[in-house]
Amino acid sequence: MTKARTARAATVAKSERRQQILTAARDEFAKRGYHQTTIDDIVAQAGVARGTFYLYFEDKRAIFSDLIDRFAAQLAMTIVRITTDDPTENVAAQVRENIRRIIGTCLADRAMTKILFSDAVGVDPAFDRKLTNFYDSMVGLLTESLRDGQALGVVSDGEPRVLAYLTLGALKELLYQAVTLGLAEESAEVLTQQIFAFLGRGYLRVAEPGAIPKKTRRKAR
Repeated sequence: MTKARTARAATVAKSERRQQILTAARDEFAKRGYHQTTIDDIVAQAGVARGTFYLYFEDKRAIFSDLIDRFAAQLAMTIVRITTDDPTENVAAQVRENIRRIIGTCLADRAMTKILFSDAVGVDPAFDRKLTNFYDSMVGLLTESLRDGQALGVVSDGEPRVLAYLTLGALKELLYQAVTLGLAEESAEVLTQQIFAFLGRGYLRVAEPGAIPKKTRRKAR
């Protein structure tokens, strides 16, 4: 084996070992909570020596921060700015797809969703500021989409930022319940339908994609 191939193999092995420790930490944090989890718990779950842990992470907070950063970035990437100036793009379908993306990402990693929504708050002031910045970025993305929607007439009047906070609050609570308190078997599609229907009875002025307009339904009787 050449030196280059040996170096690549070593890099891959280090990456896999790091991910192994991250996965173990995620599972332990989700099970025990941040404050009750120790490095010994993590290395036991990962099946590595304590010294190996310190090759990759400075301390417990560092690995917790890494997990949160990765998951927050993954969530942020799921949100796509809604196009309102293209008549070929169905606004309702775009709204629904954004909801489905967020819910799907959270349900695909229930452990990280629980950690983000319940265990990450209160670690320390610096970490709280990091979470605040993350939620502010999510609110900002949604606020701009809602403002565009109001201009197009598909979102009712109101302060867009307030509507964004209300939306994220409802979504956070739904996802928290889904992964911790009895809704774990609900699919992303079912939850997407429910939250879309909820918003449709609130500020959205768009019908479920493919739905029959109300006037048409009355005539069909």
